[in-house]
Amino acid sequence: MSKALSIFDTTLRDGTQGEGISLSANDKLKIAKKLDQLGVHYIEGGIPGSNGKDIEFFKRVKELNLQAKLTAFGSTRRKDSVAEHDANLNRMLEAGVQAATLVGKSWDFHVHTALQTTLEENLAMIYDSIAYLKHQGLEVIFDAEHFFDGYKHNPEYALAVMRKAEAAGADWLVMCDTNGGTLPHEVHDIVSVLGGIVTTSELGIHTHNDCELAVANSISAVRAGARQIQGTMNGYGERCGNANLCSIIPSLQLKLGYEVLEPDGLKQLTNTARYISEIANVHMPVNQPYVGTAAFAHKGGIHVSAIRRDSRTYEHIAPELVGNRQRVLVSELAGQSNVLSKAQDMGIHFDPANENTREVISKIKELEHQGYQFEGADASLELLLRQANGELKELFVFESFKMLVEKTADRPVVSEAFVKLNIDGNSIYTAAEGNGPVNALDNALRKALITYYPGLKDMHLSDYKVRVLDDKDATASKVRVLIESQNTENSWNTVGVSSNVIEASWEALVDSIRYALLGQTKRADYEEIPSAGRGLMNH
Repeated sequence: MSKALSIFDTTLRDGTQGEGISLSANDKLKIAKKLDQLGVHYIEGGIPGSNGKDIEFFKRVKELNLQAKLTAFGSTRRKDSVAEHDANLNRMLEAGVQAATLVGKSWDFHVHTALQTTLEENLAMIYDSIAYLKHQGLEVIFDAEHFFDGYKHNPEYALAVMRKAEAAGADWLVMCDTNGGTLPHEVHDIVSVLGGIVTTSELGIHTHNDCELAVANSISAVRAGARQIQGTMNGYGERCGNANLCSIIPSLQLKLGYEVLEPDGLKQLTNTARYISEIANVHMPVNQPYVGTAAFAHKGGIHVSAIRRDSRTYEHIAPELVGNRQRVLVSELAGQSNVLSKAQDMGIHFDPANENTREVISKIKELEHQGYQFEGADASLELLLRQANGELKELFVFESFKMLVEKTADRPVVSEAFVKLNIDGNSIYTAAEGNGPVNALDNALRKALITYYPGLKDMHLSDYKVRVLDDKDATASKVRVLIESQNTENSWNTVGVSSNVIEASWEALVDSIRYALLGQTKRADYEEIPSAGRGLMNH
């Protein structure tokens, strides 16, 4: 039996049914191009003619010259009608695609309740629709909706649906666990039954994640004979989502030896998943298997000590195979191994026997106790380690800042910041407005430094998050601020903590500037920037 599999990506169609996901035509084109570079075999673009975005997508996607087969989605002809006159089927033809995904009912309950027609008419609808599209030269993928529920309720009719689709010429018979309630052993048994009956069509699987079994069910189906796997990137989809291709693909290829993607394509998996997450504007869980930022992250000191000897001690695959990377986290659980490993990654030499190593571990634990968190703030951590190693000197001396926030009845809120620094013995006093206090502080600080460090003009704040650390104190609670900054080459994260959100923001902002300047100056010549009352400088 061939071990080659086909990946059918439906992120652009089924994935967009997920709550909070809305893609423009441009978004869909960008994602289609990225999926094609990954190497998936089918890309389902949407439902032709259903809305303006899909109409524009199918019109413009031809310019991309995709290697993957572009697929349009639609349903069987209407009851008591003729396939040749069905508007939905003809729109699929007009879309100019190579393949059509045709969904039809395979559960007798749905035929009677949703379609309100007879079992015989449903079979005719399936046969006529597939035969019409095949006659027009399209590859036809028949998605048997609710197939597993239908089989468990009335196996004879569910199998009759598949026989009729095969007789009409369907290239693929895809079994859909539409409600996501089937278990892996049931999937394996039912796919095996269908595999013993089908003679000319290939089998496929389409699962949903309502029991958090979509990935397991897809793999079970493949082991029972399915050769096409339908799913979405990051598991996007209605309700609890679709089968997550980011987990299915590497599991099949690296664990079971199936031919899924080219090795170079597999190395693009993490980048593709994160790119699509950004386009969809949906937070990607850090603990997502294979492609999440925490998928190969190590925090416990014993674990880190072991992976420094051999990463196989606590990693089930080499992260580079899927384009991810190993990360060592430094926190209150950190031991010497964590700090040494992290310093090594940053190009900082720490002597394990040196008192500085023990001191920096103690300092990190104390700061974590105060609310600082360095797992998501590597830039602040690097500055702390370089300071402990005696590598930092002064670039400027902070003296003071003031904030003015004014709101009147007839004007929106105005924020203005005043910052006073000392640079090379010169007192610099600047003021700047912003669309909020943090933006005003950022603008004033840059204004003071830009003459001395012009490279800062390429840097900007790209994300800003505030976390309340203890809500029992209400508005007086201590908060943690995480700032993400980036320039034309890199992005980095910094942290600040205070019971005053402006002060916490200032700490994270100053560290962001410090780190930007760290990349623009020689390590040996770098001069320390005091952290303006920052905990990690004063404790």
